[in-house]
Amino acid sequence: MVQSSRQRNLFLAFCLVPTFILFAVFTLYPLFNGLYYSFFKWSGASSLAEFVGLENYRRLFSDGIIPRTILHDYFLVVTKVIGIMILSTFFAVALTQMKIKEAPFYRIVFFFPNIMSVVVIGILWMFIYNPSLGLVNSGLELIGLENWTRPWLGSEKWALPSLVLPSVWAGIGLFMLMLMGGISNISKSYYEAAEIDGATEWQQFWKVTLPLIWPQIKISILYIIITTLNGSFIIVQVMTKGGPNNSTHVMGSYLYEQAFVKYNFGYGATIGVMILILSLITVLIMQFLMRREKVEY
Repeated sequence: MVQSSRQRNLFLAFCLVPTFILFAVFTLYPLFNGLYYSFFKWSGASSLAEFVGLENYRRLFSDGIIPRTILHDYFLVVTKVIGIMILSTFFAVALTQMKIKEAPFYRIVFFFPNIMSVVVIGILWMFIYNPSLGLVNSGLELIGLENWTRPWLGSEKWALPSLVLPSVWAGIGLFMLMLMGGISNISKSYYEAAEIDGATEWQQFWKVTLPLIWPQIKISILYIIITTLNGSFIIVQVMTKGGPNNSTHVMGSYLYEQAFVKYNFGYGATIGVMILILSLITVLIMQFLMRREKVEY
């Protein structure tokens, strides 16, 4: 049946308009509303908001905690990208190339943390890091390394690195499945040809597997960066609340503290604008650095 141009346009409008409305309500409106309130001094509870112009932005550049939160955020970005990508790639290759009989079971095991709430993960790892009863200190004592035990989340030196392990643990499963999907689509003939040419398994990984799953790797890295810069405040808020002595504050947790604890919603909105700008800049830089010619099967 041949559709008229009017019918086609009506069908497209029927599909796109509801999506655009949801996007406008839940994305564009909060975005522009946050930008608007960044020029005001507002408690969030009062009906009165005092216009202060660029005062909040001046305060942002003079706030000594802001540079620390940015460093903490990018520390988590770097460590999560390295940790998640190395482990998820290793497990993806192992479960697809080594013909492990229990592969379906291991897929479920690795993906299980992804269906858990971040709050639940944070509470779970708080018990694991507990100085007296936690598995980490108990394990160190069991193998005779009592000198290595410490209050992991109560130490200014170790609190931030301690957040990396639960963050990596929670993220491996999703990206492992993404990479497994890419590896499964690679034709076996490529590996057979490489093996005939004398390539070792390690060379096959570098010359065949890695280039052909590069689109999945790139998407995974960008996704980790975006979710870390915009969502790492949840696990920080649950496990440390930015302490001790602001040693684990990230931009999102500092925004939460300013807006919902100290009721400086105008300044909190300014921090939100900063997060948006840094996220966009970081993603654009990474897309430029990771660009490469498309490899076809």
